Amino acid sequence: MKFSQFFRGAIAAGVVAAASLGAAAAAHAADLLDTVKERGTLIVGVEGTYPPFNFVDAKTGELDGFDIDVSKLVAERLGVKVQFVKTEWSAILAGLTSGKFDVIVNQVGITPERQKTFDFSVPYVASSPQFILRKNDESGYASFADLKGKKLGVSQGSNYEALAKAQEGVEVKSYPGAPEYLSDLVSRRVDAALNDQLMTAYLVKTSNIPIKGGAIVGEPKFNGIPFRKGNPEFEAAINKALQDSFADGEFAKISNKWFGIDVSQVRKPE
Repeated sequence: MKFSQFFRGAIAAGVVAAASLGAAAAAHAADLLDTVKERGTLIVGVEGTYPPFNFVDAKTGELDGFDIDVSKLVAERLGVKVQFVKTEWSAILAGLTSGKFDVIVNQVGITPERQKTFDFSVPYVASSPQFILRKNDESGYASFADLKGKKLGVSQGSNYEALAKAQEGVEVKSYPGAPEYLSDLVSRRVDAALNDQLMTAYLVKTSNIPIKGGAIVGEPKFNGIPFRKGNPEFEAAINKALQDSFADGEFAKISNKWFGIDVSQVRKPE
């Protein structure tokens, strides 16, 4: 083979290789919105064991909960179906990184550390620590200072246990979960209990015991929908889906269904 023929062949092969690499790069660079639209499905990671946010309904065997309804709402507004992938919390962020699903809708807090790895939607939930009181309690506890010398019930190992134990003069009693400390609250073995604002609303709405939500005693934490970085079109689309649902009341319907309050009214200002 003459050198000139070899040279032309090498150039041609190089052009083909470059074109192939370019096509691969373009495919790799495709926005997640294009991928979701082409697939026709938004794949959502959830725990499936976190009521009232996401859980398997004992009667139907299907996933249900606040985050399940939010996922369906977002998918519908993107014009696609939704597919859920149940994953333990300990592995759920890694699953998003590896592409096991497109998004997580599972009360993921928006933190600076997580924002280094993922992009987030606008917040769709804001919630703060809140006292739980007996329904007829007129004590007016407005802060931890008001509970000095009093007994406060919390769930063992929770963030709220740590918060409560950091308060000077408050006697903290730890319990396996909400049923136990609510029982002691009603029977006056503790003076108040502490939980997340949304969980408090859920407990007040669904339990058959005489309790009510008390004072908010901490700054709100904001939760959003995380997805892999570098997808600006998807980010714009998912934000529009959420913001439109805030504006037209559909999000409020879902929120009131599960909590009896509209959590969109306390979302982080944009």
